[in-house]
Amino acid sequence: MTDNNQNTLFQSEPTPTNQASNHANDANESLSIIKTVADMQAQFLRLQSLSRTQPINDWATRENQLDNLEVMLSDNQELLAKAISADFGYRSESETQFAELFPSFTGISHARKHGKKWMKPQRVSISALYMPAHNEIQPQPLGVVGIMVPWNYPLFLAVGPMIDALAAGNRIMIKMSEAAPQFAQTFAETISRYFSPDMVSVVIGEVEIAQAFSQLPFDHLLYTGSTAVGKKVMAAAAPNLTPVTLELGGKSPVVILEGANLENAVNRVMMGKTLNAGQTCIAPDYVLIPRRYHEEFIRLAKEWMEKHYPNIADNPDYSHIINGAQFKRVQGYLDGLAGDEVHPLTDTDANIDSRLMPPVIVSEPAPDSDVMQNEIFAPILPLMHYDSLDDAIRFINERPRPLALYVFGDNNSEIDQVRNNTVSGGLCINEVIMHVAQHDLPFGGVGHSGTGAYHGKAGFERLSHMKPVFVQSKLNGLNVLLPPYGGLFKKAMALFLK
Repeated sequence: MTDNNQNTLFQSEPTPTNQASNHANDANESLSIIKTVADMQAQFLRLQSLSRTQPINDWATRENQLDNLEVMLSDNQELLAKAISADFGYRSESETQFAELFPSFTGISHARKHGKKWMKPQRVSISALYMPAHNEIQPQPLGVVGIMVPWNYPLFLAVGPMIDALAAGNRIMIKMSEAAPQFAQTFAETISRYFSPDMVSVVIGEVEIAQAFSQLPFDHLLYTGSTAVGKKVMAAAAPNLTPVTLELGGKSPVVILEGANLENAVNRVMMGKTLNAGQTCIAPDYVLIPRRYHEEFIRLAKEWMEKHYPNIADNPDYSHIINGAQFKRVQGYLDGLAGDEVHPLTDTDANIDSRLMPPVIVSEPAPDSDVMQNEIFAPILPLMHYDSLDDAIRFINERPRPLALYVFGDNNSEIDQVRNNTVSGGLCINEVIMHVAQHDLPFGGVGHSGTGAYHGKAGFERLSHMKPVFVQSKLNGLNVLLPPYGGLFKKAMALFLK
């Protein structure tokens, strides 16, 4: 998931310093919570040495770490939710439960259920020419995994990669977002009470620490954030040939087909657009819709808001924009549009002091406008008309590959037309966002929306070395292929070379 270029990696922005928890052990905290470049580099070398001398090859140790993570989340749900809300100015606790805690708990359960099987060597097929030898793939821990966390879902986007890294037997260093300082401090203190610094350390700090973190020679580096910063992270990792997983963003389109159940489409699209006030990397970014549905879509969206977020100014279920800089960025998109293009869905105005931004629909903005060029990352929903489905597909394909694509309709041939003629990180049919919660589906982007995927088995394999092993039998015929190359060799080559 992305934070729309506002992840402050490689940018300067002061972060408040909070006092460490009185319950944290001082000696343990000095290794678990890292606040200087020197300490970070020293702790990395320590974890790297441990990963080489004490690899975690047994399931019992890995399962114990997953248990620790589950207990930590269970014991501290309210504390962590309040810290997130404090950074946002207000963040719905129910949304934190639904979008962060719930997938974290189910992800742990999934890894604990399947991890022992995932880590066993797997027999794979072998050509009859090499029998009776056999082939295996042996998953092994990579070593030390770096995780760079954004601010929009700071709990799940720390815990989700942790689950995969721990199940794969790795040690972990986590760089928290400086844009969510209260949660960063709270999470670091909480981790220090439940995990040995030999397993997990949390890094807190500003631009110089973020830069240095991405330059460490991790065995794998997973970054979630904006495409612009993702390029810098990849460049910083390149001198060490550090493999990276980049979970970025992009403008995820919705295609509403002719004959679609418009009420259902509006229900699901508005759910995805208002969740976390639109600050979700896979939120519907814009809607491609037949021209005749335009007014009806807006009417249904207003009715939806009245039903699900009445009195939005004081509604406990609606989250606010993370900070003033983000608010001004988004307000700037609206200020650049003509008045008749903007359709408020409530009677409440945006408020920069509280950072409350009610949802609005933007009708047919110019393709080169800011709202159509940039990932919105806020509750603004452009409606773009199309005359033919080919036009809609062309519009999508003329732009960078999106992180997600959503199709609504009942015509299977048209659904397949979109499905087979577009490329996106993920696809939902008659739904939005829910693919991210499926632990048996890999989650990731393609091109500008990311590289690599994780979650479930895909994440376990991404953060393991899947070592190929060829096991030769005592009795085999390969000596026939040794020099001097005689008649038997030539007959064999004549048989195989065509």
